[in-house]
Amino acid sequence: MPVRKPTEESGFNRFIDTWRQETLSRRRFLLRMAGGSLALLMPLSQSAQDENGDPDRQWRVLGAVQNRLFPSEANAPGAEELNALDYLKWVVADRKLDAEDRRFILRGVDWLEDLTREVHAQSFSDLSIEQQDAILRRIARSDAGENWLATLLLYLFEALLSDPVYGGNPHEVGWHWLGHRPGFPRPTAHNRYKAG
Repeated sequence: MPVRKPTEESGFNRFIDTWRQETLSRRRFLLRMAGGSLALLMPLSQSAQDENGDPDRQWRVLGAVQNRLFPSEANAPGAEELNALDYLKWVVADRKLDAEDRRFILRGVDWLEDLTREVHAQSFSDLSIEQQDAILRRIARSDAGENWLATLLLYLFEALLSDPVYGGNPHEVGWHWLGHRPGFPRPTAHNRYKAG
């Protein structure tokens, strides 16, 4: 019988246990997936500040995760071209978004960073692409990790499909790539959803 490394295994188990305690229930997650298109309507406001006093750390990590989940390709826009990070900032900044949902998105960064520092002794955003992919595959093996990544994918797809007035899909790059023609009337800066 193989011997397990106690520090790596026990640390990972603590990580997963904490993550499971913080996650959305499966029912709540499925309901959010069904009604997630409402987040298309959320405009930009302030960025979040993490407990370490670095207001940009969480966003750097989230941007790196988005770039791995939806990378740029020669003939296809990725998260960066879709302005997905700014779109996610708009979503998180809207006080009408359920506080638990906001915490789930931002706490996921802390959980990811804890695991990454335990395994690689550096931030997720400083890892090589191969290391980032390996960490994301590792967290996807848990229900909570899979839910967190699915939530980020949901908002990536919203950035891809949303009207540019909401901050994602600049110059309709996602629509052009998909060959999509938007419905009418389209929202304007004057009649778009106003964040609370």
